[in-house]
Amino acid sequence: MTRRELLAVMALGAPELGGRGCVTRKGRTVEEWGDQAERRDVLSSAKPVMTTLLFFAMVEGKLRGLEERIGAFGWDLSEKDRTMTFAHLTSMTSGYGRPEAPGEAWAYNDFAINLYQKTLFDRVFRETPEAVGARLGNALGLEDGLAFRATNRRLSASVRDFALIAEFWRNKGKWKGRRILPERLFERYCRPQTNPGLPQTAKAETSDYLKIGTYGGGSDHFTEYGAGIYGGNWWFNGIGRLHPKALTWPDAPRDTFMSIGAGGNCAVMIPSRQLTLVAMGANWGKLEPGNADSLTNQHIVKRVRA
Repeated sequence: MTRRELLAVMALGAPELGGRGCVTRKGRTVEEWGDQAERRDVLSSAKPVMTTLLFFAMVEGKLRGLEERIGAFGWDLSEKDRTMTFAHLTSMTSGYGRPEAPGEAWAYNDFAINLYQKTLFDRVFRETPEAVGARLGNALGLEDGLAFRATNRRLSASVRDFALIAEFWRNKGKWKGRRILPERLFERYCRPQTNPGLPQTAKAETSDYLKIGTYGGGSDHFTEYGAGIYGGNWWFNGIGRLHPKALTWPDAPRDTFMSIGAGGNCAVMIPSRQLTLVAMGANWGKLEPGNADSLTNQHIVKRVRA
């Protein structure tokens, strides 16, 4: 059996995603299942939405760029953390709560994400999360709207609305022929922002000296994958420290990128195929970069070959 034939068989045999989801091709919905309007917590798929809102802050002149230091917004950071920038927060290299200085190691860090959201809403925009989110909602015409938890601002969204956000990224900030955000921001930040050789954080207890709490998980949790394939709070189809000879999703187009939220809340974008796949509460399987047998790889292949 040839490689092409094997991929075709694998795609046909891939288990269904389940949950609630939809597929768009060239901006048109071609497949949907489950309740499209139900709003639920998208968990860590909210993280790239925060990056989108940072872009709005830059356009409005509230932020010079992602290289601006967090300490400029009134945080009493430790000596170790004083060089921390928004770019460190969007690439999981901030070092907050960890032994390393910003940029020295990678850690999937939900204490740093809580610092990120507090800075974004309370110190950059100085508005309610709902008012900030309305910028994106109004620009894209979201049908069900974005809802934010009162405490850690966790995001709830519907499948159909999240698909519009994913399409917005696939189109690099352009919407229905109109430029909403500068393309240069997407060119610069919609790619891995971590070197494949970046080490994983050392084993250590969390030092939450700002007493900000967590967005949901620990300061080093979920996965040790990330170096080489993470940036802008998205996951990319690249070569990583723990899979140096294989792409994240080996059989997916090279330009594939996705959001990953616990509980199967994920979105996949493939610009070269003009394809977006969103599925919430779905069976995506584990994050297994480099493994062609992973469920995520199979789901992507199935939609690409449909």
